[in-house]
Amino acid sequence: MSTATSENMSEALTQAAAEARGLAIDAVHACSSGHLGLPLGCAEIGAVLFGQSLRYNPAAPKWLNRDRFLLSAGHGSMFLYGWLHLAGYDLPLQAVKDFRQLHSITPGHPEFDETPGVEATTGPLGQGVGNAVGYALSGKRAAARFNTSEHTLFDHHVIALAGDGCMQEGVAREAIAFAGHNALDNLILIYDSNDVTLDAMAEVTQSEDAASYFTAVGWDAVTVDGHDLAAIAESLQEARDNDNGKPKVIIAKTLIGKGIPEVAGSAAGHGEGGAKFAETARQGLGLPEETFYVSEGTREFFAARREELQVEFAAWENTYTEWTAANPDLAEELQNGISKSVPSDLIDRIPEFDADHKDATRGSGGVVINAVAREVPQLVSGSADLYGSTKNYIKDDTDFGADNPGGRNIWFGIREHAMGAICNGIAYDGIFRASGATFLVFADYLRPAIRLASLAGLPVTYIFTHDSVGVGEDGPTHQPVETVSGLRVIPNLDVIRPADPEEVAGAWAAAMLRTDGPTALILTRQGVPNISSLPVKTRREGVRRGGYVIREEESELEAIIMATGSEVEHALEAAAQLGGGVRVVSMPCLERFDRQGDDYRNSVLPASCSKRVAIEAGVTNLWWKYVGENGRVIGIDRFGLSAPGNTAMKELGITAAAVVDAVKSL
Repeated sequence: MSTATSENMSEALTQAAAEARGLAIDAVHACSSGHLGLPLGCAEIGAVLFGQSLRYNPAAPKWLNRDRFLLSAGHGSMFLYGWLHLAGYDLPLQAVKDFRQLHSITPGHPEFDETPGVEATTGPLGQGVGNAVGYALSGKRAAARFNTSEHTLFDHHVIALAGDGCMQEGVAREAIAFAGHNALDNLILIYDSNDVTLDAMAEVTQSEDAASYFTAVGWDAVTVDGHDLAAIAESLQEARDNDNGKPKVIIAKTLIGKGIPEVAGSAAGHGEGGAKFAETARQGLGLPEETFYVSEGTREFFAARREELQVEFAAWENTYTEWTAANPDLAEELQNGISKSVPSDLIDRIPEFDADHKDATRGSGGVVINAVAREVPQLVSGSADLYGSTKNYIKDDTDFGADNPGGRNIWFGIREHAMGAICNGIAYDGIFRASGATFLVFADYLRPAIRLASLAGLPVTYIFTHDSVGVGEDGPTHQPVETVSGLRVIPNLDVIRPADPEEVAGAWAAAMLRTDGPTALILTRQGVPNISSLPVKTRREGVRRGGYVIREEESELEAIIMATGSEVEHALEAAAQLGGGVRVVSMPCLERFDRQGDDYRNSVLPASCSKRVAIEAGVTNLWWKYVGENGRVIGIDRFGLSAPGNTAMKELGITAAAVVDAVKSL
C-alpha cells in the first residue's frame, strides 16, 4: 500500500471510528440504558476489523467462508450494531435509533438470528470466548472434511473481542486452555485490556501477567496500543498469516469510554453514565450537532470496501461451484449439515435390541449413538473426560486434535463449562451437529450454556448419565435428585429420560430430528429391562410424543400410574399387582408431551380418571400438574445417601410396593 493510500485509509478509519463512537453515544443517550465503555474504547479496533481486516459479505451474512466475528463482551452491543450498520448489513439507521426498544433488532445484548451479522447470543461473560473456540473447532473440522487438493472451501478465521470480565470467568479459561492444546490457529482473540471492571479498576480483582498466561497455555500473545490503527492492523494481519499451530491473542490496551473525558478511563465509563455528556462529547469528537450522524465519506468508504469483498465472494462462489461438481457426495453431506437435514426415517434405521436385552440406558445409548453416527455423518460427540462412563464414543471414527482435526470424538477434559460453550459454537456455525456428555450431577456446570442454547434455538444434544440415587455408593454429592427438574424448567429445552433401550433409540432420533432447540438425554447407570410387551415402534414413537400408554388397562379404567426412566419398571410391576383396571403411562419427555394436542393428551391421561400416581427418583414438584391435587407423587424431596443403588432406591421409597400403596390409598 502506497504512503498516500495508507494515509487515506487511516483518515477514513479515523473518521469512521469517531462516527461509530457518536452512534453509540446517541443510542445509549436516547434510551438512557446500555454500556458505552467498550463501544467507545474499541472504536479503532472496530474500524480496522470492518474497514480493513475482516472477510465478510453483508449481502450474504452466512457466507460459508466468511470470517466469524463474535463480541464476547456482549454488554457492549452498540459496538457491534454500529459497525454492522456502517459495514452495510441489513441493519438500518432506524434500528440503531431503536436500540433496546421493544421488538427492535438491536436488543440490549446481541441475539443470534435476530440481527444480521450477529454470530452468537452473548452477554453472560466468557461464554462468547467458548463459542469462538467452538467456531474455530468447526472451521478446522470443515477444512479437514471438505477441502480438497484442488479446491479450498474453508480458510476463514474466527475473531472474538473480549474484555477483563470475560477473562475472569472460568468458562473462558477452560476454553482458552482447550484451544491452545488443540492448536486452533484459526482463532484470534482480541483482549480489550482497559484495566477497568464494572465496579472498580481491575487492579482490585486481578494482577496477572496476561501475555505470560496465554503463552503458558499454548497461545501466541502480542500487546498493542488499542487506539493505534496501524498497530492493530499489523497485529491482525500477522495473526492471520501465522499458521503455526497456536491460537493468537492481541492484548489491546485501550481507554474505556474514550471520547467522553468526564468518565474515560474509570469504572464510571463502563455503563451509561457518560451518556449525559453526549452533546459535549460529539463536539469533542468533531461531529456535528446532528445525532446519529454518518458522513457521506464514511458511507462511500464502506461501499468501496463491500465492492472489494464482493470480488472475493464471487471468486469463492466459483470455487464452490467447481468443488460441488467434482465432489457430489461431499457436497450433499455439507448441504445436509447446513440445512440440519437427517434421514426422516432415522428412527427405523437404528437396529432393534433383543427382547431380553438388559443394560443401563447409558450402555444402550452407546449402541444407539454409533448407529446414529453412521446415518448422520455431521454428528460429533465429546465428553468431559468420561467416555468410559458416558459411553458416547463414536467407535467408527477418530479423535479430534491438533494432528487430526477431522476426528469426530472431542476430548474436552474436565471442562464442562467450556464443553457447553464450545458445543454452542459448533452449533452456531451450523455445519456439524454437536453433542457433549458428562454425569447428570455436573449439568449445572454447563447450565449457562444450556440456557443460551435454548434461547438461541441451537440443536445441541447433551448426554447426562448416572441420573439418580441409582448411582449408589458415591453418595449424595453424585446423586442428582433435583437436576432433572432443574433442567425441565428451562424454556425450549427437551429433557428426555428413557425407560429402556428402545426408548433410548427414540430419544436419539427425536434429538436429531429437532432443529429448533437443544435436547438433554438423561441416562441411567443401573441396568433396566427391555419392556418387550409393547412393539418397538410404539415405544420409539412414544418418545417422540413425550408420553404414551405403555400398559393398557384390561378392564374399566380405575387408576393411572405415570413414570419415567428406570421407574417405569416399578410402575409396571405395581400395575401387575393391582389388577386389570390400571393403566401405566411412560413419560420420557414432559416438554414433548405438553406440546401435543388436547386430543392426544386426553387419550393418554383421560380427565375421567382422577386416581393418579406418578413415580420418579427425584424431586416431586413438576409432577403435580399431571396427577392433580387428589393424586400422589412418589419421589425424593431430599438429598440421597451412600449405599448400593438398589438399597438407596428402596430406602428412599422408590419401589413398586410404594406405588401399590399409593394407588390403594387414593
